[in-house]
Amino acid sequence: MRIATWNVNSLRSRIDRVEAFLQRHDIDVLALQETKAREDQLPLMGIEALGYDVAVAGTNQWNGVALMSRVGLDDVRVGFDAMPGFGDPLAAESRAIGARCGGIDIWSLYVPNGRKPDDPHYLYKLDWLARLREAAGSWLDGDTALVGDWNICPTDDDVFDPEQFRKSTHVTPPERAAFQAFLDDGYVEVTRKHAPGYTYWDYYRQRFERDRGLKIDFVVASPSLAGRVTGAFIDRDERDPAQGTGSPSDHAPVVVDLD
Repeated sequence: MRIATWNVNSLRSRIDRVEAFLQRHDIDVLALQETKAREDQLPLMGIEALGYDVAVAGTNQWNGVALMSRVGLDDVRVGFDAMPGFGDPLAAESRAIGARCGGIDIWSLYVPNGRKPDDPHYLYKLDWLARLREAAGSWLDGDTALVGDWNICPTDDDVFDPEQFRKSTHVTPPERAAFQAFLDDGYVEVTRKHAPGYTYWDYYRQRFERDRGLKIDFVVASPSLAGRVTGAFIDRDERDPAQGTGSPSDHAPVVVDLD
């Protein structure tokens, strides 16, 4: 079984790339983040014609998550228990969708960015992660995958210039501690040993061409599922402006193979 996660940075803009990606890598389940649309705005007929069921959570041009599966899509859940909202008035954002796919509970997650350490969005990010951890604690005993854009660089090796980011989000001790808490609970990040390298490169100043990126997209698996992982890779070609049709997302897909 092959699952993948990809912050697509607008599904409407990159639907052709998504269809080609699914076929090129023979993907069974694809988790998408930052789809940036409501379900009725998405051109999904080509995906469905390829044999995929689709579940989408999206309310406007911001955020948005989706799951595409050809091995079943059951028990779809939008959001998790006690998932916090943001704004005034508080509103739940489209940042989490889960479903049972081929016997695995897969969650597509778009963790809040945090913006700046002194921004209210940063506290929202930490609260969102804490609430996710509480919910995920009850999923540890099954085959569970928490996949997506975590917006955290867990180590200095995950950022091209740690000193440049010292006063920025993604690398602060509280964010790293929030990520580590999932591992302390028993979850396993399964891509790092198989797929070194970055997953995100800003469009700014040819960051991709200079390989000045961040590793922020991860597959965090329950122990039983982690034991089934046989390999993983980052599809850098999907971030390469010289490859494919149209402009790329600023993220590359991460693919994991399961026994």
